Amino acid sequence: MAWQAEADLSTLTTFGVPARAQWLCNIDQEDQLPVALQQADQKDLPVTLLGGGSNLLLLADVPGLVVRMRLLGIRHRPDPLDDDAVLVTAAAGENWHQLVQHCLQHGWHGLENLALIPGSVGAAPVQNIGAYGVELADKLESLRYFDTRTVQVKELDNDACQFAYRDSIFKRALKDTAIILSCTFRLSRTPRAVVTYPALLQHPGASADMSPQQVFDAVCAIRRSKLPAPAVVGNAGSFFRNPVVSAQAFASLQQQWPQIPHFATATTDVKIPAAWLIDQAGWKGVRRGTVGVHDQQALVLVNHGGGNGQQILALAREIMNSVQQKFNVRLQPEVCLIPAPAGGL
Repeated sequence: MAWQAEADLSTLTTFGVPARAQWLCNIDQEDQLPVALQQADQKDLPVTLLGGGSNLLLLADVPGLVVRMRLLGIRHRPDPLDDDAVLVTAAAGENWHQLVQHCLQHGWHGLENLALIPGSVGAAPVQNIGAYGVELADKLESLRYFDTRTVQVKELDNDACQFAYRDSIFKRALKDTAIILSCTFRLSRTPRAVVTYPALLQHPGASADMSPQQVFDAVCAIRRSKLPAPAVVGNAGSFFRNPVVSAQAFASLQQQWPQIPHFATATTDVKIPAAWLIDQAGWKGVRRGTVGVHDQQALVLVNHGGGNGQQILALAREIMNSVQQKFNVRLQPEVCLIPAPAGGL
């Protein structure tokens, strides 16, 4: 487990912005993690976790130790309480999309709506990834994590993760103290596709009785048509969360914009697509030098080549202020900003 000094991080994130780590180490085995953390503590170095690098924006060089989680392995076992269920455990460093493919190929169903979401398995629970009518919270059985305070490996079941829209306990009470090691999913041997999301139903050839494979194929086609490939143009997918507003606030918005799209939530609050707000504010396709807003999906900020994190952050702030001025709705980033911006957003 060697440490690399002044390590280039630009190729380890999907935005591809220039940044270096003071120190970088790769964790390939679980027992390496406490050793690396102890060494960092002895040197009084802050620690930053790096998974697939697909949901973060590096704003500057990262001080201290960057720990890159590369734990691999997928295993499964039957559910003793349900003959139709299978429990699939994936290590934190596994690629998320490849896990979805692996499960589908083995006849384990339930993750296909989450196809092509970039990133690693270990990062998925942190923001409770979701797409096309399914969230990770719908399928996660439990997970294991390393507690940096007690230096112990612990396990949480689904309820204990406190999942909410793009949120979890790992963004709150366990922020900066929990390092996810593996996730276990409860999947179905019987094909049970979730085909409720409007964009999925509107896809050519879609129907309410689609198979999981057909859902997987449709989701991949939709995402590829809307979202730029990071290998072609730097991006982190959806940069902003879809805002959730009160029913009263939404009623006021709907009076002024009757066509405003929206989704119900588990409460009386209403979720509004951030992409629509950004598009209506005139930002789709806008370019600021080497960075800009994607011309097909207003929710995606892009690095056209040569851009840096501060330029993307400045563009994000412009968009946030513009949307707030027009709709009185404050957008919040979905991506993690590292280091945290001075003065906040």
